[in-house]
Amino acid sequence: MGGIEMAKKDKNNITNNNQDEPRGNEAEKNQISEKDLKMPNASGDGKDTTSGDKKKSDSPKPKGTSKLPQREEPGFSGQNEGDFSPAGATGSTEDSGSKPQAKGRKKKASTTAKVKEPAKITQAAKGRFEADDKNAITEKKVPENPEDTSDDKPKLPKPKKALPGKSLAEGKPKLPKPKKALPENGATEVNTVGSKARSGKKISASGKAVKGKATDIQSKESIKKTTSKKATGTNKSSDKIFKGPEVKGGGTNKTTDKKSADKKTSKKSKEKEATSFTEDLTNLAKVTAGKIADKILPDEETRDQIAKTAKDILPGKEDITKTAKDLRNKFSPEVDLVNKAVDKVIPGDEINEKAGKIKETARRIKTRNQEKAAEKKLNEISLISEYDIHLFKEGKHFHLYKKLGSHPMDFNGVSGVYFALWAPNAKNVSVIGDFNDWYKQAHPMNSRGDESGIWEVFIPEAKKGSLYKYYIQSTTGYEAEKGDPYAFMWEVPPNTASVVWDLESSWNDSQWMEKRKENAGKAKPVSVYELHVGSWRRVPEEGNRSLSYQELADQLPGYLNEMGFTHVEFMPVMEHPFFGSWGYQVTGYFAPSSRFGNPQDFMQLIDALHQAGIGVILDWVPSHFPSDLHGLHYFDGTFLYEHQDPQKGFHPDWKSYIFNFGRNEVRSFLISNALFWLDKFHADGLRVDAVASMLYLDYSRKHGEWQPNEQGGNENLEAISFLKEFNEVVYSEFPDTMTIAEESTAWPMVSKPTYMGGLGFGMKWMMGWMHDTLDYFQKDPIHRRHHQNTITFSTNYAFTENFMLPLSHDEVVYGKQSLWNKMPGDDWNKFANLRSLYAYMFAHPGTKLLFMGAEFAQTTEWDHDSSLDWHLTNEEAHKKVQTTISSLNTLYKNEPALYEKSFDPEGFEWIDFNDAESSVVSFIRKGNESKDNILVVCNFTPVPRENYRIGVPDEGNWTEIFNSDDNNFGGSNIRNQEVIKAEEVPAHRQKHSVSLTLPPMGVVYFKKELV
Repeated sequence: MGGIEMAKKDKNNITNNNQDEPRGNEAEKNQISEKDLKMPNASGDGKDTTSGDKKKSDSPKPKGTSKLPQREEPGFSGQNEGDFSPAGATGSTEDSGSKPQAKGRKKKASTTAKVKEPAKITQAAKGRFEADDKNAITEKKVPENPEDTSDDKPKLPKPKKALPGKSLAEGKPKLPKPKKALPENGATEVNTVGSKARSGKKISASGKAVKGKATDIQSKESIKKTTSKKATGTNKSSDKIFKGPEVKGGGTNKTTDKKSADKKTSKKSKEKEATSFTEDLTNLAKVTAGKIADKILPDEETRDQIAKTAKDILPGKEDITKTAKDLRNKFSPEVDLVNKAVDKVIPGDEINEKAGKIKETARRIKTRNQEKAAEKKLNEISLISEYDIHLFKEGKHFHLYKKLGSHPMDFNGVSGVYFALWAPNAKNVSVIGDFNDWYKQAHPMNSRGDESGIWEVFIPEAKKGSLYKYYIQSTTGYEAEKGDPYAFMWEVPPNTASVVWDLESSWNDSQWMEKRKENAGKAKPVSVYELHVGSWRRVPEEGNRSLSYQELADQLPGYLNEMGFTHVEFMPVMEHPFFGSWGYQVTGYFAPSSRFGNPQDFMQLIDALHQAGIGVILDWVPSHFPSDLHGLHYFDGTFLYEHQDPQKGFHPDWKSYIFNFGRNEVRSFLISNALFWLDKFHADGLRVDAVASMLYLDYSRKHGEWQPNEQGGNENLEAISFLKEFNEVVYSEFPDTMTIAEESTAWPMVSKPTYMGGLGFGMKWMMGWMHDTLDYFQKDPIHRRHHQNTITFSTNYAFTENFMLPLSHDEVVYGKQSLWNKMPGDDWNKFANLRSLYAYMFAHPGTKLLFMGAEFAQTTEWDHDSSLDWHLTNEEAHKKVQTTISSLNTLYKNEPALYEKSFDPEGFEWIDFNDAESSVVSFIRKGNESKDNILVVCNFTPVPRENYRIGVPDEGNWTEIFNSDDNNFGGSNIRNQEVIKAEEVPAHRQKHSVSLTLPPMGVVYFKKELV
């Protein structure tokens, strides 16, 4: 990208455009305008914050983009949300997720499951053993008989435990009871739950003694179901419920006649024995039932033990039968009578069946609880620590790609994907994708709740290759489906979903990486081949498609070695929606474009280049981003990544948005992204795009369209701070890499260390040299004598920065023509001028960059939708330009004087720049040792010059080591003799001089022979 001083043209020769990249106004390709989005401003009022009365920029609009097609979500046309249950969605737990509820208990909100009630006890089974709803049992008052001393009278033990303090009416299994009432005489006194029976008193429902006569156990009032009892504790019943032996006196039991009681003793002794045994057995059955109830109605904390305990406390029919028979044999001589009683308390088949169902319900409860526990643990998965949050908020977290985004992983044997997203102003966020049919409620994310604004979720249904987006509902009312800013892969455009992917790889470039470390900080040749992946070569027989990363890995390293380049610079490979933006409108900052393969394919390409000895530089775009709906713009319903103030946050030329460099989280995002490519993809350097647009608040803005900084200047202080920190972090973590600034203004010390007040870049594009040089070479040679200063001016500031000389893509688009077509004259002169341009460039101080196609004299402008014109390499003239570049690269790498002091004024010395009439300039390039010095003489006219005297610093013999007019390069082959002896003839302030033959439109290098 060019800067303010660049006057750009479009394809209709329109001028006044400050930048060449078609980065903005993608309204006709892939962009959706802010007006179309109708997004609310920061206050949520829906007003367009970028419009107003301010004047529009007079810069012509760059190429536009069309609106992207929106994803159609399958399965939802005319369908209610409630009718759909996607995989993984949390459903009702009515069948398995809750315990049975006891009658009268308050249900817990978290349980909705229902269990069938146990079988009802028949009316005949009800009676003397039935408890009321306050856990008290109506007690029979037994008449005292002090004269009864019969030795054979059975003495039954009292129950050791009180009956459970829970009513059978509360949902416990109910055991059957005897159909007939037992005789009143001989029955022992029974303890109630919570209180002991007292003679002459009756027991209230609350277990307290109440004045009055005790009611007979056979009384009808004691029979009625306890749920109909009133608070007074009295019982009312009906003959329809139970008809026992009638008792005189209204059902009361009088004890005044001892003889009457004695007479009844012998008659009722056997019945008394059976009654005592049955009561005891009944108590035992009730205790057992109470235990069962306690076990099958656990609270939340003990549910996971229910399967085990159910087995222990639900004995089989045989066990109960054996216990009952043991009691019978021990206490009763009347086997038949007691057997009948035993049969009444042994659980029948129906109860056993219900018990089995209860066991199965308990098993399902345990399984569901285990599943819920597992889900809870999965929801607690996080890759983010409190220290991560601290660094993130401070703007010092530089490895966010390891924490945020999507990460396939296993947790406790469960495979899935962990998702994390920064969206601080979102009200709700959910992950939608092909694993849940894009259902917006299927997988809601969990807010961390630590004011970090980060949302997380682990989804077992997701896996590598899953398509996904984030559905964001903002606190401002804004809703959108966004791609993942940290995704490692995206769908092939125009599709816009992110793709779950990993970065697992196998590298074979260890030798390169070790050598890179060894050479860190040392002077080295850097000759860069700038390349656009999508248009370098294409496959015409397959629809003119671009090469894949794998195909490039097979072809590119060999070609670059043949041409002698040391590095390749890829124009942005980060995912971008509009192909015509050349990659400078990035939406997927952490993903190489899937147009050409997956991330591992791109790694394979870099690996192949490293193994061939070729370094890799990536174009990086922290200056702006597009307004595509699925991208970073208005991400969570607020201006999150971009500056809210349109005078700082909107780029008028490119119709794109400018990062908020003052926001800590945004700084962490950008610096993490820079380190990501150096770390995970082994990149050797980053060329930072459009630095000038970041440095100035008034960049491409008219008066009144910008606000001064706090110091009253036009410098963007936040961006300056960011760029310094970016360089400090990169060189701290990767000291053997390089950062290169595309900066087109006179901003001072761009490539000087930050401790000296510089921005900290390793190099800076020398845009002034590029413009001046191309301006000079486009002039007819006859006029060049009037512009000698144009070609020599660059040396006045050549050492103020660590400069790279770029002949980049910017200079061969939008009607500027190819480099070959810029040259004046006929074909011979075009080729001669082009060779002279290249020879002059390699001799000039600074590292080198050449855009693809220029190495074989591409005759047409670069077209990103077409391949380079490789057929031209079959023509001799074009093939010989390739040979020229290859020879220059070889010479550049082999001659220390051409690179050792590229950034040091001691590495350059003018011999003569005053011969404007002949358009000849000469200078010395110096290395660390004088024996490496090279004399360069340039004749920029098509006129050969004989006996042209040039002063030299040393005596001795000089040899021609390069001549751009060589026949091998397509020239006229006017050369100097093999050895030229320096004569003691002063010239150009030197004591010695040589007499040379200067070829027409030629550049010649000479080197002193060693003695």
